[in-house]
Amino acid sequence: MNLHRPLTVPHGRILVALLAILMLTVPASASSLETEDGQRDFDWEIGAWHTDVRVLADPLSETADEWLRFGGKSVVRPLLDRRANVVELEVSGPTGRIDALNMRLYEPQANRWSLTFINLGDGLLTPSLHGGFHHDVGQFHGDDHLGGRPIKVRFLIHRQGPDRAKFEQAFSADGGLTWETNWIAVDRRIGT
Repeated sequence: MNLHRPLTVPHGRILVALLAILMLTVPASASSLETEDGQRDFDWEIGAWHTDVRVLADPLSETADEWLRFGGKSVVRPLLDRRANVVELEVSGPTGRIDALNMRLYEPQANRWSLTFINLGDGLLTPSLHGGFHHDVGQFHGDDHLGGRPIKVRFLIHRQGPDRAKFEQAFSADGGLTWETNWIAVDRRIGT
């Protein structure tokens, strides 16, 4: 068989039928498939950001009214053809520093993302949160412990245009009936 010779089709009808079958079974474009399945949900965030963070000093306590402030930067880097990404967070304030990573991994079989936070101060991983985006809001949920008691965790990402985003974390000690926000970060893209 000569592999360099062009393929010829003896009947134009066969070619038309094959094209019709392909149009019915193949998505219009690869980007439309990616948009539908969520794999590219974080593409907008790739790059460097100025980050202002407020953290509730003592969440889920009777004295939970003191907010700590931090400022610095975060950098979002794509991994594995953007099927994963990592956020590097470095912020500081009058009460100290926060150095952390957020490892995000797309799970195609479940059409969702997992988010795992890593505090570089203690080297510990938090239990993963799972979810995805609907329009410009990402919702991620999971379970954790605080002070030895089980809690629910909710993490929201509000995309506020191409160069601004807001991140909120909240805890619930009553199975998700009520939520207390304990982390608010506002990011503005660097260089815009």
